[in-house]
Amino acid sequence: MVPDAIALAAIVILVFPMAYFLLAAPAFLLVKLDIQEVAQLLRGMFNAYFLMMIIAGSIGVAAFALTGRLGTAIGIGLLAAFELWARRWFIRHMDAEIRASDGGDADAPRRLRRLHWGGMLCNAVQLVAIMASLPYININLAPA
Repeated sequence: MVPDAIALAAIVILVFPMAYFLLAAPAFLLVKLDIQEVAQLLRGMFNAYFLMMIIAGSIGVAAFALTGRLGTAIGIGLLAAFELWARRWFIRHMDAEIRASDGGDADAPRRLRRLHWGGMLCNAVQLVAIMASLPYININLAPA
């Protein structure tokens, strides 16, 4: 595979989990988060999203580093590092809100919903940033 094709594949691998989350997460806006099973499913979706982004980011870093695009590799590495931090933060807070909801805290589902909105917004901002950076990556797939 030529270096530009590797870079394009890395971008597709990176954008795929973001696009999936962008489409799947709003479905949870239609259900109540005070239902234990729904809250656990939302937590599982966030956990899987963050893991996929960490893996996809690592693949992207390796692909761009191999093709000599170190600036892009550093940018994607920062994204992967953010996802690693965000996974810990989001899951810890989601677990706390789910436990509080089980304990009878009436405001816990509202706080869990706020986390849900925050996660969707964070994903949307990252997706826009990746898509906006595409013209600057300079991928040329035309034959020489």
